[in-house]
Amino acid sequence: MNNTQKTAALLRLREYLTSNDEALQQVKVQASQVNGWFTPAFIDTAIQNICQYYLDETLLNNWLAAYPQPAGQLPKTVGITAAGNIPLVGFHDWLCGFVSGHRVKMKLSSKDTLLLQHLLQVMSSWYPETAQQTTISEMLKDCDAYIATGSNNSARYFEYYFSRFPHIIRRNRTSAALLTGNETAAELEALADDMMLYFGLGCRNVTKIFVPEGYDFTPLLQAHERKYAHLMEHHKYKNNYDYNLALLLLNSSPYLTNGSLLVQEHESLFSAISVLHYGYYEDAAALATSLLANPDLQCLVGRDLTPFGLAQQPSLTDYADGVDTLAFLRSL
Repeated sequence: MNNTQKTAALLRLREYLTSNDEALQQVKVQASQVNGWFTPAFIDTAIQNICQYYLDETLLNNWLAAYPQPAGQLPKTVGITAAGNIPLVGFHDWLCGFVSGHRVKMKLSSKDTLLLQHLLQVMSSWYPETAQQTTISEMLKDCDAYIATGSNNSARYFEYYFSRFPHIIRRNRTSAALLTGNETAAELEALADDMMLYFGLGCRNVTKIFVPEGYDFTPLLQAHERKYAHLMEHHKYKNNYDYNLALLLLNSSPYLTNGSLLVQEHESLFSAISVLHYGYYEDAAALATSLLANPDLQCLVGRDLTPFGLAQQPSLTDYADGVDTLAFLRSL
């Protein structure tokens, strides 16, 4: 398939994802039953973002035009280990592999097998040649290159086994926000999305905020409560909230809460589910420079940074860990 045919196939996939097709609705229900963190609402959000920011004709054409196919490049076999922290998080890696023309061998996360597998089956039923290009496998052997996403521990495993091959190895990352104290109610509600979409399980979810001395947390807690107090109706989230609240009480640690979110001053960028860390700053510009150079940070939200509410809406060129996946595949 040439680029025009691939774009047409992807646009057809977009039409399918925005339809009420019975098979699609059934697999969404099954995915939410298999993984309790994949609520129907969050599955729909992930699909909507894929359709809007990945499967748009103009965006696809502009993206592909920036990566011309090298003359004489022969297809290689690329092994991809997909993450499973949020619904369809491995879709972008598959998309890069699909448009690159290489053969893709994917190992899906046990937390997110049904959704992507269903989409691949649908594509194969429309275009039988795609069934030869992408295969699902439990073992990624005999590949020419690898793309692997996992924890810091699994990354060391990946580095050991894939070091002899061209590879991209991704580790734990998270996101933060830099606040001034002058944010509007709309901006704080958008920040609540950055924090709480997918229960905060994504690397693009804000898990720590940086605020000036004397910052008033009340508007932030109120904005969060307006949009996400309902998460306490989800038993897995509530269990995490209750557990983390108990730890804070047992350790006599200071905290703030609105009844559905725990806010704690802490050095770490990473926080537990239902917990938001914060820290103070004096020089916003110096802090932003430092954070943007931090290898643990995926994106930094704030004015003149990643806009509020867009952290979980990455574009085609917002590559994980800042490593250009498609350029890597074109270079093989």
